[in-house]
Amino acid sequence: MAGNIPGISSSMSHGTSGLFANKSYGKSHDDGAEESFQVVEFLLGQEHFAIDLFDVKEVVEYTRITKLPNSPSYIKGIIDLRGEITTIIDLKQQLAITSGTATSEEETRIIVLDDRITHSKIGIMVDDVLTVSTFNASQVDETATTGDESSHILGIIKKKIKDKDKESTELVIWLDVKTLLQDMNQI
Repeated sequence: MAGNIPGISSSMSHGTSGLFANKSYGKSHDDGAEESFQVVEFLLGQEHFAIDLFDVKEVVEYTRITKLPNSPSYIKGIIDLRGEITTIIDLKQQLAITSGTATSEEETRIIVLDDRITHSKIGIMVDDVLTVSTFNASQVDETATTGDESSHILGIIKKKIKDKDKESTELVIWLDVKTLLQDMNQI
């Protein structure tokens, strides 16, 4: 069953293999308008993450995962998603994130990645999918990244949130899912 997150569906049209495939998202258009990008925000433990919207095919609720013998620890297993075998990657395991609270597997979500970037059926298991958001390049801080081409962190998004007439900034770690999958030899 697909999630009810606006902008994410299996029939979503995709422009390129990611909005800013060559990290040129900070450039402005000739008309002076700042370039924007869309991400899917999700939780891993207590940490807030995001990936490019155009890297996502759909979000599905947890379904029983069949374990694969002799597979790396970050490979949770496989599922049958509408007749197609889909490999599920446990992103918390791969990123070494320990959660303060125990989330049962049945409460997790699976973000199915666009097979144009993965060239196979791959989903990533996350604790919860929050929303689809649009940000401007000025909201991204790249100083937390290594600057390395192989880094799987594109930047830190500074998200302004309002709570009872008080404004604060929430930090969202923006992941480059393609580089992350390449490091795991999944694409």
